[in-house]
Amino acid sequence: MVISSGVSGRIAVDAMGADLGPPEVVAAVKLALDEFPDLNPVTLVGDEAVLKPLLQQHGLGAHPKLGLLHASEVVTMDDKPLLALKRKKDSSMFQAIELVKSGSASAVVSCGNTGALMAGGTIKLRTMEGVDRPALAAIIPRENGYFILIDAGANPESEPEHLVHNAILGTHYARVVLGIAQPRVGLLTIGTEEGKGNALIAATHDHFKNLGDLVNYVGPTEGFQVFTDHCDVAVCDGFVGNLLLKSWESLAHFFSATLKTELKANPLRLTGALLAGGAFKALKKRINPETYGGAPLLGLRGNVLKAHGSSSRHAIKNAIRVASEVVKADMIHHIETDVSRANAIIRPKSSDIL
Repeated sequence: MVISSGVSGRIAVDAMGADLGPPEVVAAVKLALDEFPDLNPVTLVGDEAVLKPLLQQHGLGAHPKLGLLHASEVVTMDDKPLLALKRKKDSSMFQAIELVKSGSASAVVSCGNTGALMAGGTIKLRTMEGVDRPALAAIIPRENGYFILIDAGANPESEPEHLVHNAILGTHYARVVLGIAQPRVGLLTIGTEEGKGNALIAATHDHFKNLGDLVNYVGPTEGFQVFTDHCDVAVCDGFVGNLLLKSWESLAHFFSATLKTELKANPLRLTGALLAGGAFKALKKRINPETYGGAPLLGLRGNVLKAHGSSSRHAIKNAIRVASEVVKADMIHHIETDVSRANAIIRPKSSDIL
């Protein structure tokens, strides 16, 4: 099986980069094709000798929506991103990105080395017109739903216009994935009063106030507010965003482990836990990161979705689903239009400087 050239809308899946190996990725593709009838066509990229038997095992040897592209190398978690990009050109990750670059695919999904995926995506695909830096977007549960955290770690140091772009990227992603028509955007800072925060926050706040209907801005937003029904997109630089994301993930694991320990402390608590089993299952589903499968690197001229290295087949399946939804929504085109409008407002003309 090989990918047909020039097939737009196709999802390229790096089959070799996951911690659980190609069997888990192939199983995920099987689940995705079975559960989502309208899923875009998929191309698995990796070692044919490894993948073909797995495809036969899952009854995918001649599936009309599935292709296979051979790649002889694998980017490991220990590889240095730029060195891997130079030396492992025939890796499954970089060949998947090449499919997007050539137009043979519209999105890539990978569980592999985050740094290598970001470097490969940025260098090979380049940023959108008007966008200086891409940003990682993470979906985090909050009261009555979920919110988009952007940037979740791509750019530790940002300028005000980068945060404006992040707001537009996050707004469009929220529309597609969360189904929110007019996502509320909050600027993450240390206080809601005017003047609170550093120079970056002050300048970005002024930009947001001038953007009109481009961004549904609800004002400066404190850390505790993002977990209430206050905003749908929380904007920050990658340093702050990564701290928040890792803290949230650690805290979720802490409370889960602590709750299990306390509920098993005596028979009475254990009985109560059994009676509340339905509520605990619902809570586990709400905070399960596998629901959306990963974080997209937004702002590139192609769709790149990074799934966790340890992703299960269900997480990878959902990452493939999200990639398909993003492609169908033509999200990149809509982002480029709004970024162009925003830049016309926030970037001073040469005549204004003189």
